[in-house]
Amino acid sequence: MTETAIYAAGGVVWRVVDDKLMVLLIHRTRYRDVTLPKGKVDPGEMLAETAVREIFEETGIRAALGVPVGVSRYNLPSKRQKIVHYWAAEATDAAIRTSAFVPNNEIAALEWVTTKKAVSRLSYPVDVEILENFIRIVDEGVLRTFPIVALRHAKALSREEWHGKDVARPLSARGRKQADAIVGPLLAFGVRKIISSPATRCMKTVKPLAVAIRRKVNASPLISQDAWEEGQSDSRAVIGARVRARKPAVLCSHGPVLPEIMNELALATGTLRGSYLGSASALETGAFSVVHMSVDNPGSGIVAIETHEPKV
Repeated sequence: MTETAIYAAGGVVWRVVDDKLMVLLIHRTRYRDVTLPKGKVDPGEMLAETAVREIFEETGIRAALGVPVGVSRYNLPSKRQKIVHYWAAEATDAAIRTSAFVPNNEIAALEWVTTKKAVSRLSYPVDVEILENFIRIVDEGVLRTFPIVALRHAKALSREEWHGKDVARPLSARGRKQADAIVGPLLAFGVRKIISSPATRCMKTVKPLAVAIRRKVNASPLISQDAWEEGQSDSRAVIGARVRARKPAVLCSHGPVLPEIMNELALATGTLRGSYLGSASALETGAFSVVHMSVDNPGSGIVAIETHEPKV
């Protein structure tokens, strides 16, 4: 991120009604325009949690993020650039039923329309470009996706600072802050399953998330560094189970194991391997890559990969 730009995030919120794909437009009170839900990043937020928060604040709908659908950039009257990241976000029937939206000083109305109508209704060309990106994903038949998140454990005490067994090496003060900071972004992607190396630094990284979603952490030695160093790791078994489940999950592991995890995700989905896998697995501590796969056709390949760096 640059210091002069203003960052924001939002989504193309969608649902299927009577076999018709509909997207949600918002009519803003002050500007008398029609746009996609979005808003500025709050201090300390990562972009994904901003998108989910803004969608909820503007529409009353709690949605999990799907694939990224683009970034818009435009200059404000102040001459500062505004950069807005967007994701596809499905509005489930349950989320719509529990929406408490009422017209207010910011949003005058919500409107569900077909994508064709949305193109003509949106007030700004930058929003139309985002919607066109979304339509391309729809046309490719990969709108319904599920994420598998490859997470590198948060910052641990150095080996010089720790005199016990490496597997028991705890998080540093910074690492504990990172573990708290990633809860919001991982919730934004709808993560409900947690699998972790048994190493203390991994288990403690995902503990705040486990508390937030009231789920246990599933410790798996198959993605531990000890097993990897001994040639006994088995990321394939772990990845195969998660792809078959087709549910959002996070795998917390170690730097040397992450390339193996990403490689197995490519193999499990019939994806052509390339340098992008190396980039997505070369994570600093507390960072994670979100791998989006098709719910209906996982074997059609990875739909998108996005990497998120820690804010702490």
